[in-house]
Amino acid sequence: LVLVGAWVAGLALTTDPRPPVVLGAVGLAGAVVLGRVRPASLVAGLAPLVFAALTVGFFNALLNPANANPAFAAVTSLGPIRLTAPAISAGVALSCRVGAVAALGIAFGLTTDTTRLVDALVQQAHMPERFAYGALAAFQAIPRLAEDLVALREARRIRGLRASWHPRILVGLLVLAIRRADRLAVAMDARGFGSGQRTRFRSVEWSLADGVLLGVGVAVLVVAMALGRGA
Repeated sequence: LVLVGAWVAGLALTTDPRPPVVLGAVGLAGAVVLGRVRPASLVAGLAPLVFAALTVGFFNALLNPANANPAFAAVTSLGPIRLTAPAISAGVALSCRVGAVAALGIAFGLTTDTTRLVDALVQQAHMPERFAYGALAAFQAIPRLAEDLVALREARRIRGLRASWHPRILVGLLVLAIRRADRLAVAMDARGFGSGQRTRFRSVEWSLADGVLLGVGVAVLVVAMALGRGA
């Protein structure tokens, strides 16, 4: 999490397309080699995000103010629309940055167990237990909302009502979510979350491999940013 955060912060400080390409490629390679993620899973997760990155880059280039500057020669034009080299460079750079952030997010999500992540945040980063485990429970409750939606629509269909979208379905989902949150809060209070020192069922320790990964990641970030400054 710290490493991905540092890389994303570095991407926010550069407009050169080379650092995003390097960091995105290294992140995906690390997910495949170290995280043992199937390439098909990466492709499935990245496909819509890559399309979004290309779309953002295209419109950024199309609407760039440099296109209206007569001092820049048009690389291509279609009627009154013209594209200049600075506009295209800005669009490519932005597209690479968005794509790299998406790649790092997908790699992090596919190689990180949410429960172990929360355990590490509580034990190592000293995040409040109520907030950390409450957020984890909310994240894990998302699939249950889909199940509740199916159950509510089937119940309406059995009663002879429309099973399509209806405000009462949303109200029913809200009621079920509030009831589940109330039960969760009672369960967390019964287990003593936030009441002081507690024993740990899962202990997350800092290891040498973590330090090596962080060191290599910082070195990769420095090299990638140096490539951008050397442009």
